[in-house]
Amino acid sequence: MQRSARPRDEPRELVELDRAACLRLLGTAAVGRVIFTEAALPTAQPVSFLLDDEEVVFQTSGGSKLAVAGRHHVVAFEVDDLDPVTRTGWSVVGVGEAYEVVDPQRLAELAGRIPAPWATGRTGHVISIPLQRLTGRRLG
Repeated sequence: MQRSARPRDEPRELVELDRAACLRLLGTAAVGRVIFTEAALPTAQPVSFLLDDEEVVFQTSGGSKLAVAGRHHVVAFEVDDLDPVTRTGWSVVGVGEAYEVVDPQRLAELAGRIPAPWATGRTGHVISIPLQRLTGRRLG
């Protein structure tokens, strides 16, 4: 049995990530959380997504809370990968003004790449979040 160089409960170093590192990590994830305001309170919804250049793109139904958040509201998008055993991992948060993608040419280009939502009936609208602000941290 190989022993870890550090005890499990020893604190790890927290490192700020630059924009390029944040984008690389976002590109490795399949599911993230859209954080937006509903009835003046923060809420979060998990979504399967595509990182398209520097925009997070996902599908949702027309009547969903996420479709409303996509009407030029400022939202956040968070992805992480944490290991509670080794106390290592990373977290990335992006902020941008979400909008619905309506351009037929862009929709056609995204059609073959955007992942299907996990829940049925969630494909009526394509929402994009340009990552105007992007921060991240790595632990360990």
